[in-house]
Amino acid sequence: MTPVLTVEGLTKSFDMHHLGQRLHAFSGISFTLHPGEFLLLKGANGVGKSTLLRTLYRSYLPRAGHIWYHAPEGRIDLARAADVDVALLRRREIGFVTQFLIARPRVAAEEVVAEPLRRAGVAAPEALEQARRWLAEFGVKRDLWRAYPTTFSGGEQQKVNLARALILPQRLLLLDEPTASLDAGARAALVRRLDELKAQGVAMIGVFHHPGDVAGLIDREIELTVQEAMDDVAV
Repeated sequence: MTPVLTVEGLTKSFDMHHLGQRLHAFSGISFTLHPGEFLLLKGANGVGKSTLLRTLYRSYLPRAGHIWYHAPEGRIDLARAADVDVALLRRREIGFVTQFLIARPRVAAEEVVAEPLRRAGVAAPEALEQARRWLAEFGVKRDLWRAYPTTFSGGEQQKVNLARALILPQRLLLLDEPTASLDAGARAALVRRLDELKAQGVAMIGVFHHPGDVAGLIDREIELTVQEAMDDVAV
């Protein structure tokens, strides 16, 4: 089976210019991820779990290593790909789920959730119907569907964020603490949706505040350790 992702020797560090030092996040990370596989990232706070996810998503550039994404059109190294290619893959194939919602002001919650489907060519009425279904699934009250999510509480915003991020299946899904502010009902809805996506062949890498919630989905684990080294750099 062709993998979805092959990571080789991935290393990330940050130059702290005001200190004249380089802070190491992680070093030499290597693994392969196949369709329908769920990989859990473990480790104490501050070891670089979220940083690794953001590097895989190419929000951060790695210091060294390769992130081979096996797209239907061929293999591409996300560590070195052009920004336009990364943006295209994010729209079509690679999803990132975070605990924070970034929504445009004065756009209704149901429209925020329906947007990925409309971009994929789904007719507006059907996209809106599916958006309402997922808002209900995650426990967002019907009275809030036409309201602006920028006015919601943190927990309600996170439910909207999950509905939007998971409404359209991707080939690769990166999950960064998606349950941090959720109540038990919403966490259960998330696990049901992830189970559906896994059965459809979606490959997933996740960091979870409540890892026990997804225990039945996990195929493998990677435990990151603290990188304490800090080197002097030219400033």
